[in-house]
Amino acid sequence: MAKTSEPTIIKKYANRRLYNTGTSTYVTLEDLAVMVKGEEDFVVYDAKSGDDITRSVLTQIIFEQEAKGTNLLPVSFLRQLIGFYGDSMQGLVPSYLEYSMTSLTKEQEKLRAQMSEAFGATAFDAIEDQVKRNTEMFERAMKMFMPFPTGEGSAAAAAGSDKKPAQPESSDLDDMKRQLEEMQKTISKLTDKP
Repeated sequence: MAKTSEPTIIKKYANRRLYNTGTSTYVTLEDLAVMVKGEEDFVVYDAKSGDDITRSVLTQIIFEQEAKGTNLLPVSFLRQLIGFYGDSMQGLVPSYLEYSMTSLTKEQEKLRAQMSEAFGATAFDAIEDQVKRNTEMFERAMKMFMPFPTGEGSAAAAAGSDKKPAQPESSDLDDMKRQLEEMQKTISKLTDKP
């Protein structure tokens, strides 16, 4: 369903079922959690009384997520939060928490941008290229240790020929050394980034 400026209306019936009036379907708390994550605004009304019960339904979603083992709220935080109920600071807590969560969300986006910049497509391309080079180097190393080269060398050995197995060229060894140095530099660059 396309996002609109008006929040979707969810009705909660006495049998505890939730009805999405926008899609004309029954939904679960999990469906509402998906809507929240998708930034789709909704309001939950008690179908009988018409009271806005959005806060208690959102709290119920948090409770279910915590019960599933997704522990986002530390026990000390929950104790402190409960301690504010009835306290003279109670009025300040909602705006403070809202400000803190907004700041955290903004910082989260910055962190994601920094991570994609640091380990973005170019870094993954470099790693993939390095893996290809390592594979080629491994194949060359295996050829050096094979007693008989494949193809004509195998046939010559089977025929009892006096030909010696091909020795690795020094350029292959130089290539391996160069690639190893490049790999060490790449690893150093990746580990040195803050």
